[in-house]
Formats: sequence, structure tokens, C-alpha cells
Amino acid sequence: MVQGTLPDGLPQTSREPAVAVAADYFHSYSVVGLLTVAGVLFVAVAFGAGRLLRPVVPTPEKLLTYECGVDPVGEGWAHTQVRYYVYAFLYVIFAVDSIFLFPWATVFAAPGYGATTLVEMFVFLGFLTVGLLYAYKKGVLAWT
Repeated sequence: MVQGTLPDGLPQTSREPAVAVAADYFHSYSVVGLLTVAGVLFVAVAFGAGRLLRPVVPTPEKLLTYECGVDPVGEGWAHTQVRYYVYAFLYVIFAVDSIFLFPWATVFAAPGYGATTLVEMFVFLGFLTVGLLYAYKKGVLAWT
């Protein structure tokens, strides 16, 4: 390898590794970009083929609102109990809790992180417990 200087004053050998690192860096992104383009094209071709191959025969029955096999009768507006949303929110809270517990368990096993991660997880679980106690005290968890 010839040692020389380039017009910017840097030695020639010091720029070559940087160019190789940049090429590897952009190569990784080009693979991701190529897969993204291939995925978008695959979906577009599938939807286009479905649109071209399907029969189009609109009838009044097909244009009617359909809900679980029941013909629509009356108004389109229906009241929904709020408690079902509350149960859904509680489920989301505990699903998020489980999402954080699994990575925490792997970090807890790593040397040097035991006490810190244990304290942080008990603080997190404490917040969730306070929220659950608040919901219980408000009577949200009573099924009536």
C-alpha cells in the first residue's frame, strides 16, 4: 500500500477504512430498502390482481350494511356500556406490564445489574399496583 497524502492533507491509508465502513453501513440500509420495495410491490400486485380477477355485480343486498348476519333494523346508533372499555384498558395495562417483565428478567440475570433493575422493576410494579387499587376503590372491577 502506498503511503501518500491526498489533497485534503490526510494520509491515504487513513481514509480507506472509513470508506469501507461507510460502504458497509449503506449496504445494510440498501438491503432493508430493497426488502421494503419488494414488500410494497408484492402487496400492490396482490391487490391489483384481486381487483382485476374479481367479479363485480353490485346488487341492493350487497350494498346493504351487514353486521354478523343480522339484517339492520332501526337506527345505526347503539349505546355501549363503558365498563367494557375499562376492562380493555386494564388488559392493555397488564399486557404492557408483561412486555416489560420479560426483557427485565434477562437484564436482571446479567452481572452488575441485579440491584438496580430489581429496584426499578418494583417501582414500575408499584405504579401498576396503585392504578389497580385506584380502579378497585372506584368500583370499576365490580361486574354488575
